[in-house]
Amino acid sequence: MDLDVLVDSIKNFEGVSRKKPIKIITTILKDVYNIAGNTYLGFGDDASAIEMGDGKLVLLATDGMWGKLMNADPYWAGYCSVLVNVNDIAAMGGKPMAMVNVLSINNETTCYEVMRGIRDGCEKFGVPMIGGHVHPDTPYDALDVSIMGTAHEDALITSCDAIAGNKVIVAIDLDGQKHPKFALNWDTTTHKEAELVRSQIEVMEKLAVKKLVTAGKDISNPGILGTLGMLLEASDVGAIVKLDNIPRNESVEWEEWLKLYPGSGFVLTSSNDSVEECIKLLEEVNITANVVGEITSDKKLYLTHENQKKIVFNLEEDIIMGVKEEKS
Repeated sequence: MDLDVLVDSIKNFEGVSRKKPIKIITTILKDVYNIAGNTYLGFGDDASAIEMGDGKLVLLATDGMWGKLMNADPYWAGYCSVLVNVNDIAAMGGKPMAMVNVLSINNETTCYEVMRGIRDGCEKFGVPMIGGHVHPDTPYDALDVSIMGTAHEDALITSCDAIAGNKVIVAIDLDGQKHPKFALNWDTTTHKEAELVRSQIEVMEKLAVKKLVTAGKDISNPGILGTLGMLLEASDVGAIVKLDNIPRNESVEWEEWLKLYPGSGFVLTSSNDSVEECIKLLEEVNITANVVGEITSDKKLYLTHENQKKIVFNLEEDIIMGVKEEKS
């Protein structure tokens, strides 16, 4: 395998490049994001956190469905709108509570398919959709969903707390298949019982309560290495990762696998003392977890394979989101 070709493909992947506008948007809002004085965690993570007193936090996240996904399969877009939001709360070690949506649509059939997907997603993950807003006369189809969750300051997983010497863990449910109409989605949930799917969300809260991870993110549109890159960027660190240690379903080639959005997948960092228990808990819920590398202080993400070593992201120069988190 030519690592130069693989790295170039990851760096130029649309799932990575489309994150760049986040820096501009958050810069505009920097003076007002904590205007009420109770923002505990703002821009740059899977969810933001608001202080409610006594160490209790309300988590808030939102996701807009990729237009390509809406066009390919409206039902799947509806289902994924639940999945991605629930995973955002899980990645923080939180408990998902409820969702609302904004549906912009002008086709009755598409509307039905989207809402059918949302219904099935709510049933699978056990999180209600309790309200929303509809635009019935737009010239385009769009779906945006927001979620609320809860957590505690003492049991919160962030993207900004990885430190040099931590181990990097990639955790993915390998029991899945590519979606027939949207190949970059690795479906691990629709064919499983709700009990198992929900346990894969709940295990993240267990990891947080037991303080087994120092930082984490759910694997999203930028893929495995792109998601790790965002975590490193937020924590102001780097990492060295061994390609062959990344869990992979061998039916999928490396280049595609590294870009897939898994139904259940996380990038985590952990201290040496906590790695073994962390991996054990993940594997109890059918998530394959491996140590793939180590956090470094030089702000570069290196990928190694056999005798090759290449820089995927030089975070002194490259921008993925361009946001370095700070907790209040």
